[in-house]
Amino acid sequence: MSHTQALLSSVFGFSAFRPGQEEIVDAVVSGQNVLAIMPTGGGKSLCFQLPALVRDGLTVVISPLIALMRDQVQALKAVGVEAGALTAGNTEEETEAVFDAISEGRLKLLYMAPERLASGGTLPLLRRANVSMIAVDEAHCVSQWGHDFRPDYLRIGDLRRALDVPLAAFTA
Repeated sequence: MSHTQALLSSVFGFSAFRPGQEEIVDAVVSGQNVLAIMPTGGGKSLCFQLPALVRDGLTVVISPLIALMRDQVQALKAVGVEAGALTAGNTEEETEAVFDAISEGRLKLLYMAPERLASGGTLPLLRRANVSMIAVDEAHCVSQWGHDFRPDYLRIGDLRRALDVPLAAFTA
């Protein structure tokens, strides 16, 4: 059993991948840039969460919804994964805990909204944080022609270039 499959079972409780997941996970783990379009409920989150555990360093997850970030962070923490979110909805204590986990090198997944990329302190923070990958959840929001367009998604390319890390984007 590979390390990835062992984590799939021990951390996430799954005995096998859903159709398409294994190929996506393998590509993300190997550091390829990936765009994955999967059906709703197809297990997109696992396709960046599992590689985040396999790869060294921190995975930054750009996500458009605070509620979605909170749900994913809670679920990850419940299975023993060091995850956190920097959102406008955080308490001061939550934000401090995330900063502490980053500075101590414990955090594996850091969720943030694209608007956080406009903050002057974000890039210096991420440069110090040993970021090894960026994952974009709900990547359809990048399209300027869609009804969900958020202009700060356009900053993701600059972030990727500044950090020189692979990018994996996921949408339904």
